[in-house]
Amino acid sequence: MPLPARLNKDLLFHIIHNMNKSMKGKMKNLFDKPAFDEIVERINKLSPGSQRQWGKMNVDQMLAHCVISLQAASGEKYFPPRLIGKLIGRFLKFTIMKERPVPKNSPTNPAFVITETAGFEKEKERLLQLVNNFHTGGEAKCTTNPHSFFCKLTPVQWGTLMYKHLDHHLKQFGV
Repeated sequence: MPLPARLNKDLLFHIIHNMNKSMKGKMKNLFDKPAFDEIVERINKLSPGSQRQWGKMNVDQMLAHCVISLQAASGEKYFPPRLIGKLIGRFLKFTIMKERPVPKNSPTNPAFVITETAGFEKEKERLLQLVNNFHTGGEAKCTTNPHSFFCKLTPVQWGTLMYKHLDHHLKQFGV
């Protein structure tokens, strides 16, 4: 005999609420001080001679690429959702928000591909400033714009995605 509709809704709410509670605190988020401190420390370990372990970017390009990502997350720049993102991005965002790292050589929006930079020191300084601004601004200062691939994100999802993105590229350069 099926459960009454109200009981099903209550049960579903309870399951989702408990899943969210159990995941809270597990995912690193750039709004959290320990994750912020870790990222800043790792960025500071980079040098002009840091070599990539996969991919095509050099260290200057990676820093500039991360700058653009944080500008999008803070609302400084807007990159409208692309058709592919509108079709499948919102479904894949739940995959990227899981505990596992971003896969090597993941596809990139062409707007985020960097060919010219202002040089290592300038890009590193810009990135550190944006990481700090994003962290100190907190969820309230996070963009309400949709992500160019994953579409609508909550501030917590933006903070998690920014941590994961930076972590991915810092690992790419061995830090």
